[in-house]
Amino acid sequence: MESDQSADEGQEEVDDPLTRDDTFEILSNHRRRFALHHLQQNGDRADLGDLSEHVAAWENDIGVAEVSSSERKRVYTSLQQFHLPKMDEKGVVEFDDREGVVELTAAAGDVDIYLEVVDGNDVPWSQYYLGLAAVNLGILGAALAGLYPFTLVPSAGLALLVVTTFLVSALVHTYFNRTEMRLGDSDTPPEVEG
Repeated sequence: MESDQSADEGQEEVDDPLTRDDTFEILSNHRRRFALHHLQQNGDRADLGDLSEHVAAWENDIGVAEVSSSERKRVYTSLQQFHLPKMDEKGVVEFDDREGVVELTAAAGDVDIYLEVVDGNDVPWSQYYLGLAAVNLGILGAALAGLYPFTLVPSAGLALLVVTTFLVSALVHTYFNRTEMRLGDSDTPPEVEG
């Protein structure tokens, strides 16, 4: 009876959706993000050795064929002993340590979030939209104050300008998020420069 109860408790944990804290904990480590990326990119299932090679390649910014045995072993051990068991515990993957196979679960869909990777002098999208709103507000304020040349543009033209700038920005933002910022949607993880 005790084993039935523990099996039921384990099933409840898997059926529960991931909490925000669980999601952030899983995504807080680059090896776990890289592992999720590889699994999503390659049919939701991978051999631990193959997974280790890809994660090591991304970590060292080299091709898979260039990964040394020590780099692969370091990642393999870390994934096997720490990262994959943690992800298995949270219900994101099923990790069979004896077989050396990792498989995504349905709960991995809860981790399918956009990552905003901002390199160097790039501006985060949130700051971009704040700046765009400030510029549009300045233009509308100048037109309402009757400042030349803004008085030459009809109100409908100004409204069209504001809507168009946000529409174009949102389309570009959506494009980048779908093609470059999502785990599993590109050859390399979003944070690895191609």
